[in-house]
Amino acid sequence: MSVGLVPTMGALHDGHRSLVERALAECDRVVVSVFVNPTQFAAGEDLERYPRTPDADLRSLAGLGVHAVFMPSSEAMYREDSATRVHIEGPLGSRLEAAARPGHFDGVALVVTKLFAAARPDRAYFGAKDAQQCAVVRRLAADLDSGVLVVVCPTVRDHDGLALSSRNAYLDAGDRARALAIPRALAYAAERFDAGERDAALLSSGGRELLEAEGLAVDYAAIVDPDLFLDVSEAGLGCVFVIAARMNAARLIDSLRLGVDAAPRVPGPA
Repeated sequence: MSVGLVPTMGALHDGHRSLVERALAECDRVVVSVFVNPTQFAAGEDLERYPRTPDADLRSLAGLGVHAVFMPSSEAMYREDSATRVHIEGPLGSRLEAAARPGHFDGVALVVTKLFAAARPDRAYFGAKDAQQCAVVRRLAADLDSGVLVVVCPTVRDHDGLALSSRNAYLDAGDRARALAIPRALAYAAERFDAGERDAALLSSGGRELLEAEGLAVDYAAIVDPDLFLDVSEAGLGCVFVIAARMNAARLIDSLRLGVDAAPRVPGPA
């Protein structure tokens, strides 16, 4: 009997539901975890105000037909005398998202290790939007000989092209309109790549200009290899364009595999 695990932090949206549906189609039993993991939030980040909708999440998961929901407390997951940590070495644990949020991926790695131990899954399902996280989890699963197949599922986007995220709840109407620069930047790079451009610096700088033109504070906009997330000079098939940008209270990330993922469709200005 195969077991599928879908780790989430709750505030479930259609992106999460697509992961659950994929797991239900491929596994005999599916467990969904709902846990806002404190170890992946740094001091001053949005742990306390992160959206929490446990009752709605349980209703949604019951309607989908999952077989179990794991919704532990922080005290149950992390005892006061807990002394074990998981550390990600190398570029994956030090660049881009790891540099912008020190300790974040060590917290992700710790909770994923605990979830793998608790659920004993055959497959675990993650969304492609969080591309570096997916690479970290793939490395973790392999390095610890977990036997878990990490399944990365396509990013689900709203009608305007913005990737679904629980943090979208932080956006007011004006911020959301500005945030559409993120899928526009991905589409720009994808279209230029499909037209034959291979200079990674030109592709990423063009995307960054679109972000900055809308007043977004860009943490990074880079084209990297899909395994170690090192910068590349020549963009090749499957290289990943990763973006993180801030608008007031919201920090959003997105990604696209060049030559593989379809360019987001974003409406033009009204």
